[in-house]
Amino acid sequence: MARTMWDSSVGKKTVMAVSGLIMLLYLVIHVIGNLKIFFGPGEFNHYAHWLRTLGEPFLHYEWALWMIRVVLVVAVVAHAVSAYQLSRRDLRARPSKYVHTRARASYATRTMRWGGIILGLFIVWHILDLTTGTVHTGGFEHGKPYQNVVDTFSTWYGNTIYLTAMLALGLHLRHGFWSAAQTLGVGSRTRDRALKTTANVLALTLTLGFIAAPVGVMTGLVS
Repeated sequence: MARTMWDSSVGKKTVMAVSGLIMLLYLVIHVIGNLKIFFGPGEFNHYAHWLRTLGEPFLHYEWALWMIRVVLVVAVVAHAVSAYQLSRRDLRARPSKYVHTRARASYATRTMRWGGIILGLFIVWHILDLTTGTVHTGGFEHGKPYQNVVDTFSTWYGNTIYLTAMLALGLHLRHGFWSAAQTLGVGSRTRDRALKTTANVLALTLTLGFIAAPVGVMTGLVS
């Protein structure tokens, strides 16, 4: 049954919807944590340390954090694979482009694929920058995320990469949330306007929340 479900377009869209909602929940929690940077290094670094001790003494140090990471990796891979396979299936169904494009298609809808690629590349860069410190400039300091964030957003390319990715994220969320609601059967004529409004508010709020940190560093509010 699982194999049959996965092989169908409906099954792949359902996987995309559920994995997308898992990532959305993470993003909401993540942006709240990010905003702690405005309360100073002590508050922000303590929050980062708390994430590693979450669940103690029942769980070992960093176990809860690794569980979250595993769930996110599975969600990202499932989302990307199902999106790629659906895209290939669409291309096989209509190998030649339509003569007339739909004028009503939004910018977010037309750029979902490119947005996904941008976000995938950003995730890799973000991990190498602020988790492993591999591409971090200014001297990566383990256990001091506040200082590392300030270092990253003190460079023009760090800000450019981050802001570009967050704008892509906003567009991706705006269309993705509404699309997930339709796939999971939540949408209807009476609820479509409310769902679209919710999608717009979520996308705008998360985008502004995430870009607050680099803007704070650039303006000197965070230093």
